[in-house]
Amino acid sequence: MFSRSRRNLACWFTWSMGGILIIFTQLLFYIELRDRLATFDGALYDRSRAIASMVEYNKSRGQSTPELENVLVLGKKSGIGSELLYVHWYNSQGQILQFVGEPPRTMVNPEPGFKTIANKSGVSARQLTLPVMKGEILLGYLRVATSLQSFVDLTMKLRVFLTVAVPLVWGAIGFAGWLLGGMAMQPIRKSYQAKSRFTADASHELRAPLAAILSNAQVGLLIPGTEETPQSQRLEKISTLAKSMSVLVNNLLILARHEGKINQEALQNVDLSLMLEELAEYYQNQAAGENLTFDYNSPQKMIEVKVEPELLRLVFENLLNNAFKYTPGGGKVKLKLETDSDYAIISITDTGDGIPATDLPHIFDRFYRVDIARTRKTGGFGLGLAIAQQIVNAHNGDIRATSIIGKGSTFIVKIPLYFL
Repeated sequence: MFSRSRRNLACWFTWSMGGILIIFTQLLFYIELRDRLATFDGALYDRSRAIASMVEYNKSRGQSTPELENVLVLGKKSGIGSELLYVHWYNSQGQILQFVGEPPRTMVNPEPGFKTIANKSGVSARQLTLPVMKGEILLGYLRVATSLQSFVDLTMKLRVFLTVAVPLVWGAIGFAGWLLGGMAMQPIRKSYQAKSRFTADASHELRAPLAAILSNAQVGLLIPGTEETPQSQRLEKISTLAKSMSVLVNNLLILARHEGKINQEALQNVDLSLMLEELAEYYQNQAAGENLTFDYNSPQKMIEVKVEPELLRLVFENLLNNAFKYTPGGGKVKLKLETDSDYAIISITDTGDGIPATDLPHIFDRFYRVDIARTRKTGGFGLGLAIAQQIVNAHNGDIRATSIIGKGSTFIVKIPLYFL
């Protein structure tokens, strides 16, 4: 139980912190790319402004021409730290006048600003279209493009780093979650162990005085002349209460002693068909005395499981006792055994009053009783199903219930099969 709780705590911690890590990493990656691109664009803009400053305006001819001969030779490293692919000069009508590098296209409706493109060679490039003004006169448009290869390389390095770093950090978070879960569960474990020891010790110590009270009460009832007297009635009540308390003490002792997995040395290979057949024979006789119909169905073969036989028998006895207890005369109780590829499946079905849907999720809780008034009449402390669930879980099995008001209930127990 504590290992499962620790594992759940570690998983929740890992997923929550891992989710935050991924979101933070994605945000950091986006901010870093944006900043790098802003720096890249800033350098490209500065370089383009430097080229635009070379434009000379000829008033007599009404033309403007930049000194592109002074632009850095293409293919060499420019001032922006990457290769210039081309420089194009367009007049104010968008017609090409001069270019260096890749041949230009006639520009229609020029849109100033930055744009990421792919050139004819398939290389990603960052392009800037810059309007060149002289006072209020538009001289033309300067279009400059530079390779994004250095930016792509930096981006790829950052992506690879994050791809390796994030799983490593996530693994460290998971390990830290496991350690923190163990530390968080330690006080709870100690408290629970102390409570279990106290319950076991108290239950063990109470058995002897309860046995003494019960035996003395029963001896008192055997004394001649005490029949139908107030003293006899008091002794009868003492005997009944002592028996009830003995059952409670035994149940508490079972819960305290069999918490968690069962010791492997206590497990035995058991033919489940034979065990249930013996129980069916006993409850067949009981059904006849209570005006109930009892059916038992099982495969005609050995179904072997590795269990602690007395504990598993207690599970079926508790479930069958409840079925008989809450099924009115004329009703039916059915015990069925079947198998699938991995489990032996035992179902116990009755035609009793059923369990309300609001109570169904809580019926395996300790001391939980669906109908207190009915429980006072039939007896019980609300521990039978809790004991059954604890024993089944200790055998790596599963127990669940379904019920329909007015039609009855079905309890299904799954126990792992034993394979040689």
